[in-house]
Amino acid sequence: MTYAFPPRPQPTVAITGSDTLFPVNRIYCVGKNYAAHIIEMGSMPARDAVCFFQKPADAIVTDGRVPYPPGTSNLHYEGELVMAIGKGGTNIAPANALDHVFGYALGLDMTRRDLQTAAGRVGHPWDNGKAFDFSAPLSSIMPLTQCGHFDEGSIKLWVNGELRQDADFNELIWKNNEIISELSKLYTLKQGDLIFTGTPAGVGPVVAGDRIVLVIDRLGELAVQITQG
Repeated sequence: MTYAFPPRPQPTVAITGSDTLFPVNRIYCVGKNYAAHIIEMGSMPARDAVCFFQKPADAIVTDGRVPYPPGTSNLHYEGELVMAIGKGGTNIAPANALDHVFGYALGLDMTRRDLQTAAGRVGHPWDNGKAFDFSAPLSSIMPLTQCGHFDEGSIKLWVNGELRQDADFNELIWKNNEIISELSKLYTLKQGDLIFTGTPAGVGPVVAGDRIVLVIDRLGELAVQITQG
């Protein structure tokens, strides 16, 4: 078989302590999953249907450099715990959901907030605000055997040395096993899927030259530099 042009390389992420790479299939994200963040965005917390959206797999950034994107004057960071799926399935029961996790990583859901807000006002999807190039900085994936699960634990984010986000995973509205279960009712989960689990309060803008550091207990840190686009 021949191609009309060379296919793009398979997006991959390093695995902590291994020379093996994790091939990325899809990137799913959860919105509105910390009450304090929902309030700071002008809404009221509720356990309605989970808010899911996607980013393209090639939006992953693994070298720590994020070019300031076009079309926005209000680029925001959102620090998140990311689940890496190692076993696929559909209609997964919450009690069995964490059996599908290969490991965890630190991630940033970079957001063109002005575009996301404008889309929300007219009932349009969030794609322009969320699913752009370089919008998914990610650390290496730590296998479950090395870090365990994250029912609780600290997540903190600094911009230029100033603490901006400080929360605990016990504040999640939808817990990790529930996220997997609900997502598997809508999509067939596959090996290589990544799930960004939501961001706590304290999101805000960054500009070229800013340095973001995200720290999660037992996972280490993810450091990202915003560069000129």
